Amino acid sequence: MNDVTKILIQSTTKIMKDVCTKELVNEAENGRWAAELWGILAESGMTTVAVPESLDGTGGSFTDAYHILRLAGKYAAPIPLAETYMGNWLLADLEMPVSTEPLTILCNEVEPIQFIRTQDGWQITGTALNVPWARYTKQMLVMGEENSCGFLAIVSSYDALIINGHNMAGEARDTVILNHAAVAESRVFSVEAKQVKEWLLYTGALCRSVMMAGALERILELTAAYTSERTQFGKPLHRFQAIQQHLATMAGEVTAADIAAQSAIEANEHTPASKAVAMAKIRINEAAGTVAPIAHQVHGAIGFTHEHILHQSTRRVLSWREEWGNETLWAEKLAEQLMQLADNELWPFLTEPVVGRQG
Repeated sequence: MNDVTKILIQSTTKIMKDVCTKELVNEAENGRWAAELWGILAESGMTTVAVPESLDGTGGSFTDAYHILRLAGKYAAPIPLAETYMGNWLLADLEMPVSTEPLTILCNEVEPIQFIRTQDGWQITGTALNVPWARYTKQMLVMGEENSCGFLAIVSSYDALIINGHNMAGEARDTVILNHAAVAESRVFSVEAKQVKEWLLYTGALCRSVMMAGALERILELTAAYTSERTQFGKPLHRFQAIQQHLATMAGEVTAADIAAQSAIEANEHTPASKAVAMAKIRINEAAGTVAPIAHQVHGAIGFTHEHILHQSTRRVLSWREEWGNETLWAEKLAEQLMQLADNELWPFLTEPVVGRQG
């Protein structure tokens, strides 16, 4: 980890601790946009990381962005930071100026959104479900097709009908309906649909993986703190063998999740890391299914109350493990890669080190 990354982590940590409070997260779940948090991150250049300065970005690496996302996950930041990163990276690939405003992405796998060319530009029609944070955006990136040809458009959110929804964590997951939305020619780009969809899937999975790793760390910290402060029969809970076993299990799962996330980040910095991302999403999803129930069991009744902060992290990891592919999907993706190997390639596939690993 270089000095720039360390500074970014320190700065982001301070912002999250100072601004992303329990009260702010609760207010966001009740429908209030976290404008103060987003504004501070935008002013600090945290929303355009890994985008060249020539395109109005902050510069830096993808590794920097993923470390920031990890902290966003740890502190349950109720903002579309991952979606904005992904949107800005797509815009940068198209050599378009990026945005400091919130972005989201529409991409249907089964029923592609339809693009129709007109005399004045394009019309876009389609419905997308569970779109993250759509209600808080001013524009969105829409992936769709015309006659099996792929297109990506920058669409004004004001031209869409947005029906509010939410996931288990209370985060905005909206239905977006486009009904012949008019888009200028200059805001529509021809793309390779399969390639972009695959990039979105793998990048989205990596974003959610690192956010989950951060949230799992937070769950462990909260549980360790609670068991050291809460006493029973005259001694702290963490002195009981059963509690120690629970904490040890949690620590092992959180460590495995962190290693999986870090390996995927490092591998992805050099080349698209399909194997590392698949393994990370599988392993971190499994960790979430183990850590969250144990944390609530150790906390007892207080852990289930809305007043306690634990649920802000546990509900997120349980929601995020279903986003951008669950364990089954990624196990199938990994199996597809294995089936394509030659007889002498299995061992290297399983044991090859992460490229460019640094201490």
